[in-house]
Amino acid sequence: MDRIAGRFTGVEPRRRAGRLVLGLLSDLPRKNCWTIAEWAGEATPDGMQHLLNRAKWDADAVRDDLRDYVAEHLHDDQAVLVVDETGDVKKGSHTVGVQRQYTGTAGRIENSQVAVYLVYAGRRGHAAVDRELYIPRSWTDQPDRSQAAGLSPDTAFATKPELAPRMITRFLDASHHASWVAGDEVYGGNPKLRAALEARGTGYVLAVARNHEITTQAGKSRADALAKKIPKRAWQKLSAGAGAKGQRFYDWAYIDLLSTAPGHRHLLIRRNRTTGELAYYHCYSPKPVPLATLVRVAGSRWRVEETFQSGKGLAGLDQHQVRRYASWSRWVTLAMLAHAFLAVVRANEHTRQPARDKLIPLTCNEIARLFITLVAQRVHDTAHRLRWSHWRRRHQARSQASHYQRQAAAPT
Repeated sequence: MDRIAGRFTGVEPRRRAGRLVLGLLSDLPRKNCWTIAEWAGEATPDGMQHLLNRAKWDADAVRDDLRDYVAEHLHDDQAVLVVDETGDVKKGSHTVGVQRQYTGTAGRIENSQVAVYLVYAGRRGHAAVDRELYIPRSWTDQPDRSQAAGLSPDTAFATKPELAPRMITRFLDASHHASWVAGDEVYGGNPKLRAALEARGTGYVLAVARNHEITTQAGKSRADALAKKIPKRAWQKLSAGAGAKGQRFYDWAYIDLLSTAPGHRHLLIRRNRTTGELAYYHCYSPKPVPLATLVRVAGSRWRVEETFQSGKGLAGLDQHQVRRYASWSRWVTLAMLAHAFLAVVRANEHTRQPARDKLIPLTCNEIARLFITLVAQRVHDTAHRLRWSHWRRRHQARSQASHYQRQAAAPT
């Protein structure tokens, strides 16, 4: 918290931001301004809501501090920047960016809000370092609606692959190094993103669809058609990295791609050793690299799923109940900071104190439990609990009366 202290103009918002981050790390079953304010010992949620809505501080500046913090403590010369989106299911139509759209969180089309994240993945750990909210055309085509949600009047529609290079550029322009970028088919199928990475000399291993067209010496072919021509001897059994149940072994092969531009390009193919299912990756590297390196980068993409899971489960990344853009960016930035703290503590503990026999290394989940229990646990008396019960019931009564009044005034 000392690293971001200078981003706040007054002592009170700075202290409240610290209490909010502690609340995000707490064991509350549901984390929002109401529950965190009660947990922090405040009389009402007004202060927490003010911090997210009207207090003067720059969430993008805090994001930059977070990025520096992660890059410093999880530094890895062969780090991979992983880009991916995640959705938060929402009700109503007033929350910024919300519409009916597909989200992997629900596995179907839902009323949801989608954001693209950039995750720094190295050997010491992984954490999100940037975020961009996806604003659909249903919002950018309605300037009044966008401005009511706090978006800039000149906000233009941008696809998810167009949001990715913004974050990658910010990371690299801040004098941080990453040798590789990884992403799924949404990003691998976008030629502009691939061209932007090649222009910077940044390697990538981006998933593509089976019908993705590849240029070889024999001309253009689909990725799945090329896979059928690979001889048996070309496949190698390699691990894509350790998972929850051990090493993730697959069969791998790659094909050199024709190009007159500088650098080296490949089609990387992964085969499931049980089902035979194939996955395809478009790859680029400024210098020649072995197959094992491409496999390592491809395997790093799973880190983003682990980041989303722990960020949501441990730091309330998806539990915000805010409507305006500024409030969203402030909440997710502080949630990313809370999760990054756990990732850095985990990395440092693994370095200083390797796990003893019959014990797995400390996990982010266990560090969160120990930290809140031993360091930051808040204990409140009965009077505090009763005051909050009274406040909630009074607020809910006002809301109920307001709903009834609107319902009565509506035309039949």
